[in-house]
Amino acid sequence: MVANFHEIRSLSAESRTIDRGSVVLSVHDLHKSFAALEVLKGISLTAERGDVISILGSSGSGKSTLLRCLNLLETPCQGTVTLDGETVFDATGARDRRGSKVVAHQRAKMPMVFQSFNLWSHMTILENVVAAPIHVLRRPVQDSKDLAMAMLERVGVAEKQDMYPSQLSGGQQQRVAIARALAMTPTLILFDEPTSALDPELVGEVLQVMRGLADEHTTMLVVTHEMKFAREVSTRIVFLHQGRIEEEGTPDQVFDAPQSPRCAEFLASSN
Repeated sequence: MVANFHEIRSLSAESRTIDRGSVVLSVHDLHKSFAALEVLKGISLTAERGDVISILGSSGSGKSTLLRCLNLLETPCQGTVTLDGETVFDATGARDRRGSKVVAHQRAKMPMVFQSFNLWSHMTILENVVAAPIHVLRRPVQDSKDLAMAMLERVGVAEKQDMYPSQLSGGQQQRVAIARALAMTPTLILFDEPTSALDPELVGEVLQVMRGLADEHTTMLVVTHEMKFAREVSTRIVFLHQGRIEEEGTPDQVFDAPQSPRCAEFLASSN
């Protein structure tokens, strides 16, 4: 039987403390084109356990495409992606030959929280969260339900377990989407502008959950336009421009003394 919420939280925090600082994600020379349009032009970065890396940049800079390539929703044209020492993708195409079950397992270790929630409308909130642990990770049904309820409690929507997505606000749906990612006990979570589809008054509740995850050293890559959040929560900032990393550093380095004129212009326009 899965432990209760507070025991789960304590155990996961302990494991993150032990492992913090080790490299969990390595991306080398990642390229992605759509026909003649080259969107990613050689992205290389690493994430250590406990990192919160905010990815900034204007529309069309390649931010969402980068996350989709890491999650294998898009197939990169070149480069390598390694997660916890396991090759997720390499340019030889070996990933495609390993089959959809392996890809699904890798996605489970690096789930994505989307802009538009992507919850199944015909399933209850609880069913949305338990589906992947049961069917992808092959966990026992009751253990999956216990863990799902713990994660719904973690994001503050446990009382909504029997409702359907259409009965929840946008902020509540996004918190369910975060609970769904957490229920996979992932190595790293990808967030693709998780507040962009929300009404302004609902943004804060989602950011509060994400701040809590950061405080617990959950490893996250976050594409965001929330500059205050990025500055306060991130361990590192990555600024993309025209498919390349134009600037990278700590929040203080990037926000207070950007070296790239384009980055400085972007940050000034975002204030």
